[in-house]
Amino acid sequence: MNERMSRMPAGSKKFTERIYNKRYIYLMALPVILYYLIFHYIPITGNIIAFQDFIPFKGFLKSEFVGFQHFIDFFNSPYAFRVIRNTILMNVLDIIFGFPFPIILALLINEIHNRYFKKVVQTISYFPHFISLVVVCGMIADFSRTTGLFNVIRDIFGLEAENLLISNEYFRTIFVGSGIWKQVGWNSILYMATISAIDPTLYEAAEIDGAGRFKKLWHITLSSLVPLMTIQFILRIGNVMSVGFEKVILLYNPSTYEVADVITSFVYRRGLEEMNYSFGTAVGLFNSVINVIFLVTANRLIRKYSENSLW
Repeated sequence: MNERMSRMPAGSKKFTERIYNKRYIYLMALPVILYYLIFHYIPITGNIIAFQDFIPFKGFLKSEFVGFQHFIDFFNSPYAFRVIRNTILMNVLDIIFGFPFPIILALLINEIHNRYFKKVVQTISYFPHFISLVVVCGMIADFSRTTGLFNVIRDIFGLEAENLLISNEYFRTIFVGSGIWKQVGWNSILYMATISAIDPTLYEAAEIDGAGRFKKLWHITLSSLVPLMTIQFILRIGNVMSVGFEKVILLYNPSTYEVADVITSFVYRRGLEEMNYSFGTAVGLFNSVINVIFLVTANRLIRKYSENSLW
């Protein structure tokens, strides 16, 4: 090994030495690299069927090339505007109401001084994340029935009982609200970790200067979270055209398609249920391209007006 390295050019030798000296670290990273390579990067080549009239028995090479025909069919369909509108609207609602909640929860938990009570609150808030999505959707369906928990609460306020999941008026509220309940605790972990890393002497200096609890919260704790908040916000903007189809499919029904049908659920129905793989891939590719555009645009705008950005 040493003889071979001695015959290498200086640059290659230095690179090889660095790899060899840290070989165990690279070996530990290898499974993760292989995972992303096999399940994320190699499948990207499958997007070629978006430009073909793909027939599984013929494969990629023999299927007829149709160019942008599937994209044109999607934009000419009566459902294009509906699914794009619903996707953007549900994501905007989730950003407006869902994005601040983990930050607020982390700040509130940080203000709890009793260690045991703090752990209990954290555990309770994390627990919904580990409940299966199928179970959560089953609970939502039961609670939304005319005799369910939600209607029991509505009855207290004198409202008439109805099946809330078949109502266009309430579907988005239930969808976004249940998502916040399920993920708020888990999403607050990063913010809690950042808060725990803040130098305690900053709080001590603030107390000496006469700062109260609210001023310390605003000028120290919240200010320390701004870089993380910025990165999380950029990543969230990068997914503004994505809504998990599993939850939508488990909750929606034909009577709520007008407000509940999103791009991913539309792709599922057209691509898998109707076995129109090329059309489904074309719509999914359009969705991904728009997400990338949103991500790059958000990063550039935030980099222009602040010091925090992804790159």
